[in-house]
Amino acid sequence: LAGARADVNPDEVASVIWKYFTELGSNAKETVDQLQQTELTKQINTLLKTNLQSVSAYAEDLQERLVPFATELQARLAQDSQRLKEQIRRELAELQAKLAPYADEVHQQIGTNIRQLQAKMSPYAEELRSQVDRGAGELQRALEPYATELRDRLRDNAQSIQASLSPYADRLQEQIDGGVESLKERLAPMADELKAQVGQSVAELRRGLSPYAQEVQDGLNRQLESLTVQMERAAEELRTRLATSSEQLRAQLSPLAQELREAASGDAESLRQRLAPLAQQLEQRVGQTLEAFRQQAAPFGETFGKQLVQQLEEMRGKLDSGTAGVEDHLQLLEKEVREKVSAFLSTIPPPEK
Repeated sequence: LAGARADVNPDEVASVIWKYFTELGSNAKETVDQLQQTELTKQINTLLKTNLQSVSAYAEDLQERLVPFATELQARLAQDSQRLKEQIRRELAELQAKLAPYADEVHQQIGTNIRQLQAKMSPYAEELRSQVDRGAGELQRALEPYATELRDRLRDNAQSIQASLSPYADRLQEQIDGGVESLKERLAPMADELKAQVGQSVAELRRGLSPYAQEVQDGLNRQLESLTVQMERAAEELRTRLATSSEQLRAQLSPLAQELREAASGDAESLRQRLAPLAQQLEQRVGQTLEAFRQQAAPFGETFGKQLVQQLEEMRGKLDSGTAGVEDHLQLLEKEVREKVSAFLSTIPPPEK
């Protein structure tokens, strides 16, 4: 029970609230109000029931507190959004005016930061590519003996093949699952390292620009905060893409084991006829699947680096023009929502033991 509150992820709660704000923000007010009272409440309740199935009393107490908070926060989002939009517009215009006399220096500083970031990202991108290749190669070598074993089994009598085929398929599936999990464990730290590098790059940019914006530090901080949110989101997207690609690899390899199970369930006489093509194709299909994974996942590091450079270029453009896009205030507003939800959940006492 003491750990129950930890099972309610503030990010999941915030995502439910944010989803309805972004999807329904342009709808008629009465439609939004109606959905706030039905769908929003329903989603929060479902989230709590899913995460707190074993502590229903605590779930009920948390639900009584959280649902009104979520509904009220959702109702305030439109007002907060307009407030933040005006604040960013005003701060950015003031920041642009103060930086105008130092335009060349600011351009040079951001240009230097871009070059430094590119230099730092290049080894990370190469390391990610290397880890993808190494992980895929290890999985391929681990699966190669299964093709040889299947060809050897075809020399046995049909009844012997049929009896041993299901355990063989189970071992193949276990090897696939273990290999994919090992691959995910190999790749996950890369996203953490890249996210840490994001923080360092923004800190360096802050130090470089601060001397030119001494009177408008709040505006500069706001822009750098927005940049950080964008960059960290790109890092999280990289993490998700790596995990998704690994799971897609599992989904593409697992049918091999399933085909073997289906072959084992048929009649013994036609078993050899069904297995012969699969025995010939198994190694080739594994190789093609892993090569496709390499081609998809290996460039993720380079793509991530290009995203970060683009975000720095966009920030330089905003400082030149003094205008911000819609995404600026939405990103910061979403950050505020997540912080408010996290702070609210931290005030709720844990369940009694």
